[in-house]
Order: sequence, then structure tokens, then C-alpha cells
Amino acid sequence: MSSKTPKGLDKLGLNDIGEIYYNLDYDALQAHEINRGECKISTSGSAMCDTGIFTGRSPKDKYFVNQPPSNGHIAWGDVNQPIDKATYDELLDLSRRQLSGKDIYITDVYAGASPASRRKVRFVTEVAWQAHFVKNMFIRPTEEELEDFEPDFTVYNACKTVDKDYEKHGLHSDVYVAFNVEENTSVIGGTWYGGEMKKGIFSMMNYWLPLEGKLSMHCSANVGKAGDVCLFFGLSGTGKTTLSTDPDRALIGDDEHGWDDDGVFNFEGGCYAKVINLDPKSEPEIFGAIRKDALLENVVTDANGVIDYSDDSKTENTRVSYPIEHIENHQEGLMAGHPSNIIFLTADAFGVLPPVSKLTKEQAMYYFLSGYTAKVAGTERGITEPVATFSACFGEAFLPLHPTEYAKLLGEKIDEHDVHVYLVNTGWTGGPYGVGKRMSIKDTRACINGILNGSINDAEFGTLPTFNLAIPNHLDGVADDAVLNPRNTWEDKEEYDATLAKLAGMFIANFDRYNDRGSEFDFSSAGPQL
Repeated sequence: MSSKTPKGLDKLGLNDIGEIYYNLDYDALQAHEINRGECKISTSGSAMCDTGIFTGRSPKDKYFVNQPPSNGHIAWGDVNQPIDKATYDELLDLSRRQLSGKDIYITDVYAGASPASRRKVRFVTEVAWQAHFVKNMFIRPTEEELEDFEPDFTVYNACKTVDKDYEKHGLHSDVYVAFNVEENTSVIGGTWYGGEMKKGIFSMMNYWLPLEGKLSMHCSANVGKAGDVCLFFGLSGTGKTTLSTDPDRALIGDDEHGWDDDGVFNFEGGCYAKVINLDPKSEPEIFGAIRKDALLENVVTDANGVIDYSDDSKTENTRVSYPIEHIENHQEGLMAGHPSNIIFLTADAFGVLPPVSKLTKEQAMYYFLSGYTAKVAGTERGITEPVATFSACFGEAFLPLHPTEYAKLLGEKIDEHDVHVYLVNTGWTGGPYGVGKRMSIKDTRACINGILNGSINDAEFGTLPTFNLAIPNHLDGVADDAVLNPRNTWEDKEEYDATLAKLAGMFIANFDRYNDRGSEFDFSSAGPQL
């Protein structure tokens, strides 16, 4: 437990504060969690909490104050909904009243490992496990750094209150996650889910950094022994976490990164992993990280604290947060140089994209803006065939600015640092889901290894029709060169051609939304052509 008193208490606007628990250490946090009945302890020594009725984010309840100058930068719409300042002020007052007259936890942390780009963030909550979550997920200042710590941004987590006047305020529900960019504050009410704090600051970093000419990214990153950095972008189910975890490469981070003049850096000081059906054989690093100081969410245990990772009766989104130090092979300082390679991962359930293809800069910007993967039949009720999913920049839900702002920065940095970019399909081959089979992990690893060791650049390349993707004719480690051209793996070639054209049409229809951005962002010619 820190014996220091946080600076700027008078600026919080709280009244009659009880005890202030400031940047508690892990032992103290665990004692609070147990004594207050918030958590139990598993047989591995990790704390376990339930997040209430909300076991995931509430994207329809996310708002930004519509005021200058930020309203001139924010891309308004379903992702970034506007509220007026008067409504925000009422939500702020509601949150402050909830946190007043209570014992509170104040946790001061950094968002961003790069000193040139990081932000000082203060979290205020009355829930011990939420302070634990923040300690796990963000970068922990030293005791010396806390001496002069004054926040750039403050988060009031008033999860125990709700907005009863939400209809009068014109909001979606009594839950609120709202941001005032100009006043550097945000408020959370009605939801206990810890991920709102994590992704809220990610959204703010996605606002601040691009305006400084720095790229913010929803990706994982690792670095080789020679200092070569690789970025892995991909939506859920594409293998981003698995493929970026490599015994021969140090993990910089698994989810959120920035790219400034000094190189790539993690926004966070921890990891937030899904644990549904967690298998120690297939994901030993995550399994081994679940020990004392880790915090599990919404898992099911027996009376002795033994976890059943297959039990989804509370939610399929069971999670664990842990400090990145729990991953033995992590990058000290959570920073490295400029990337040599960027990999876009997709799980193409249509089975028509090649296991690996090399992209031009223009194609990189196109596929970055597309952010494609496909859900497979059976994953959701009513889905009987593959469904294309597009999420701009592989993280559209967290982008306050227009997606083309991030794509423009990506293109500039690819040029400046001569970065190689690849599209890797971890999905289906030999046919769509239900007909073909999932790409073998051995072949996918061979593709990744060819990228990382540079041997792919010595290959002869052919071209995938319609998509005009450059695909290697041979790669060491791939069991059969025929798999590199997906058409070769289909028995019915005409059916392959028809499915390829069908997917191309989906890409074209999705990309049509960028046609109003002017010639600077007219990269439709870099995508599929029918």
C-alpha cells in the first residue's frame, strides 16, 4: 500500500471522502477483495470476481460530448454518439455523488510505455477488484513517479449508480460510458464490467495520438532477438494472440499499441485474455499466467475453488487480467523499434483467400480499412453459412476519428520505414466451412516463419485472380505447395470461382462507404475487381 496522498484531490469534486486507498499493492488489494466479499481465491491463487449482469461492453451506451474543438475531429455515428455538455455534467454530478461519502480507491497509472506519447490516467472507484483490474491492465508508476503524479485524464467509475433520467437525457438506457475530451474526464455508471475502463482509455488514445501524427493500433506485437518487430492485426478468432506468442520472440503486448517516432510501444502493462475452454496444452502461457495477482472474471468453480474453464453458464466471455510480467518472455520496457513486418490475420470461412499473400502499400491500406474476417455457421443462432465481418482498422468500435485518418498514418509509416505487409488466412481451405477444413497450424506457422525470417521475399509469386493478391509459389515448411493457391485445393473449380466473386462483391460493397472521402483515400482499385 502506498503511504502517499494523491495530488489534486480537491479537483475531483468529491465530498466527505472516507478512507482513500491509493495505489494499493497486490497483497492489500487481495485482502480488500476478500474482506469485502467481492472476490474468492482459486486453487491457482488468482482472485475471482463476477461483473454482474454485464459480462461485456455496452457499446450502445458510449457517448462523447459534442463540443468544439473535438467535435470537429470525431466521426459521429453508431460508434461515437453525441451528447450535449449539460447532459454530461448531470452524469458527472451523478457519478460524483455516488462516489462521495465513501471509502474510495484511487489508482494512478500510465497509458503508453513511450515517455514521448504516454498519458497519466487516474481511476476513481469504490470497488476493490476494479482497482485491481486497473493495476493489472495499465502501466504501473514507480513510487518515485507517484510523488509528482498529476493526471492528464480522470475516470470516475460509479458502477453502483444508474441514470434514472436516461429517457429525459435521450440516452439508450440507464447505463452510461461518457467522455468529455476538453475537460479530460470520463464517467461510467450502471455497468461493473472492467473492460469499459480498458477500452475507454484505448478510445482516448485513439483520439489523442493520431492528432499528434502517431498511429494507435488494435494489434499484438512481438520482437525478435535481432530487434525486428512484427505487428499482428486481426479480429476475434483469427489467431492474433496465439500467433504473436512465440517462444523465440519477446511479447511487446497482446492488444493495444502505439507507433511514434521512437517505434512501437504497448499502451498497457498487462493482458486481458479470454479463458473459455482454456487448454494448458494449446495456450500454456495464458494458463501459466493465472496465478496470484491475476484476476478472473465470471468463471465457474467448484466448492474448492477449482475452475471449470468449459463452463459458459455465466458468459462465453470469461476473462482473466494479469500483469504482463506473468508472461516470462515479454519485452522489458514494453517498447521496441519500428516494425519490419505487419501481418493482417483473417479467418476466411469462405475458403477462397490464400494462406499468405504479400500486399502493396495501397493494398495494405485497403485491407486495413476493410478489417475482414468471417463468422462460421453455428457460432450464432441463425447463421447457416459463412458471414463476412468488416471492422475498420480491425477495431472500429474504438475509433473516435474517421477510419481513413488511421489508414493515412499507416501508409505514411509503411513508406517511411519500408515495412513489409502480408495478409494471412487462418481460416478454411479446400472449400468453405462445412466442406473444406481449417488451415493447419503447421502451415500457418510456416507462413509466419517465412515472413519473420524473410525467406518469403525470395519466393516466386503468382497472382490470385479478382483480388490481385501476390501469392508465393513455394514456402519452406508448407506441407504441399498446392495449398498456397486456394483454387488448387477445391474439387469444384467453378464453385471456387463463384465463391471468390461472391466474397469480392462483399468487399466492394463494404468499401463503398469510403467513397465520400475524396481522391486521397480512393484505394478501391487496390481491392478486388469484378
